[in-house]
Amino acid sequence: MTQPPYPGPQQPPTGPQQPFPGPPAGVPFQPNMPQQPMAMPGSGQPIMEQPLVQIGDVVVTQNQVITPTGTFPVKGSQWAVTDMSTTTEKMSTVGLVLALVGFFLVCVFSLFFLLMKDRTTTGFVQVVVRGTNGVQHVTNIPATSPATMADVSARVNYARSVAQING
Repeated sequence: MTQPPYPGPQQPPTGPQQPFPGPPAGVPFQPNMPQQPMAMPGSGQPIMEQPLVQIGDVVVTQNQVITPTGTFPVKGSQWAVTDMSTTTEKMSTVGLVLALVGFFLVCVFSLFFLLMKDRTTTGFVQVVVRGTNGVQHVTNIPATSPATMADVSARVNYARSVAQING
């Protein structure tokens, strides 16, 4: 049995370039954070502020909160987080089948398969941000696990700390 000869380096494709297919299935898409131009004091030249944190479709920079509803100063912004997700737990079908099949082979030890659980989280975490100029924006972040609430809360607490530093 002989192996085919080494094909050598691959040639670059000659046809039209295919666009990037996007993130793998099950991974939430996070677009690049926009950078909002801000006028530099004393000159009319806009500068770009670096995004510090993104919470859903809300972007927080050192001096501004950028939302689809509008842009407002981070100083004095108010943040609220509400967990509207539920996590359910049920007996695993795989565990039940393994316990039944294993009962005839290993007897007592196969009953441990009944301890297998399936956990599913549904719902979302809601974040509300209000600016001093009256702009309010609500964003809903899909909850994929119980850790989603902890992650979103940490991001909001960071945004609150930025608002406190600038306040």
